[in-house]
Amino acid sequence: MQDGFLTVSVINFSTNTPIKDATINIYGMDDEQNNTGTIFENLKTDISGQVRNLTLSAPNIEYSLEPSNVKPYSEYMVEVMADGFETVLIKGTQILPVVEALQNVPVGTPTRKSMKRQNEVIYNIPEHTLWGNFPPKIPESSLKPLPPPTGFVVLDEPVVPEFIVVHDGLPENTSAPNYWVPFRDYIKNVASSEIYSTWPEQTIYANVIAIISFTLNRVFTEWYRNKGYEFTITSSTAYDHKYVHNRNVFDNISIIVDEIFNTFIRRPPTSRQPLLAQYCDGQKSQCPDQMTQWGSKDLGDQGKSYEEILRYFYGDNIVFAEAKVVSGVPVSFPGFTLQLGSNNSYVKTIQNQLNAISNSYPAIEKVAEDGIFGEQTEKSVKKFQEVFNLPQTGVVDFKTWYAISRIYVATTKIASLNPVI
Repeated sequence: MQDGFLTVSVINFSTNTPIKDATINIYGMDDEQNNTGTIFENLKTDISGQVRNLTLSAPNIEYSLEPSNVKPYSEYMVEVMADGFETVLIKGTQILPVVEALQNVPVGTPTRKSMKRQNEVIYNIPEHTLWGNFPPKIPESSLKPLPPPTGFVVLDEPVVPEFIVVHDGLPENTSAPNYWVPFRDYIKNVASSEIYSTWPEQTIYANVIAIISFTLNRVFTEWYRNKGYEFTITSSTAYDHKYVHNRNVFDNISIIVDEIFNTFIRRPPTSRQPLLAQYCDGQKSQCPDQMTQWGSKDLGDQGKSYEEILRYFYGDNIVFAEAKVVSGVPVSFPGFTLQLGSNNSYVKTIQNQLNAISNSYPAIEKVAEDGIFGEQTEKSVKKFQEVFNLPQTGVVDFKTWYAISRIYVATTKIASLNPVI
């Protein structure tokens, strides 16, 4: 066995505020790994609603680096009790060795019987797709005919949407719920559900870009809405990707998504739409002319870059593009990094947004809104990066800019920091 790590964040989804002094209990629930019983008891969340860097047992890393008959992760139950709210149980938080799992727990259902276990909201997390049995992707054309101008598509270029509407079931299942999920959260969820975060970094980049490209194709072509459905994408692996509501994600996957969430694949010169980059695992199912996940892992082991990995599977003629417009943010990234010594209106924008976020996350100290990136601003940026699981560089690069924008919008517009429950 090896050590894995877990950070739990508890958020009141009704107000988008962290819940301080919530009680967290962690239980082992993995008979296969001989890991059951109480692991941590009566932990209390900090001012940012978090309990950070818990060490938990996980199988040896070798089991996640090659197809194996040993499950490569351990499963735990996270119990959260906050005074005035129903207890929330996440059953099946997945812990891989070496990397850190990030488990967000949304609470917000009031109860008069506070701290009582008989009033529970339970989320059962299924197996990882590389371990469990899920239907393989039904092949379809990687480029879609666009509907006429009278249809839904009105955009000339792909745009990163603020939310993805995920239908949690087969398309025709009218009883399945629809979840409004922030775009980046959706990509992080799918990547954490479909690849192992212990894989080579370039392999993770390649798979994340394939997931983004596939998703932006569904958005750009309004594939399901043009069929009469009221959602963007499904959670069925037969049709789309596996989205698991309220599952944990992994820190390195989260950082990579934040860095490249607007990067997608195109196949010029005939198409401006993102490529519907389909893939399969390459072990339980095969998919000629598409990426295989284990194959991408092998190429990562060989030192191939994500560009080389994706071109190996999808052809030398693909190009990498970026969505120029990111919807749902007040101001787009200026195109250059803000850091100690910067002095411009973009610094003032960040200072204003950090101060607004500080009203909900007081661990992030308020700063003077003077447009000067001094030590006080650097300190607040670092604290923001710590709370929201970004590298603590103290500079505002692409990923930090949009992370600040997203949390600012969520905390000031009372939008959801987490997928709706």
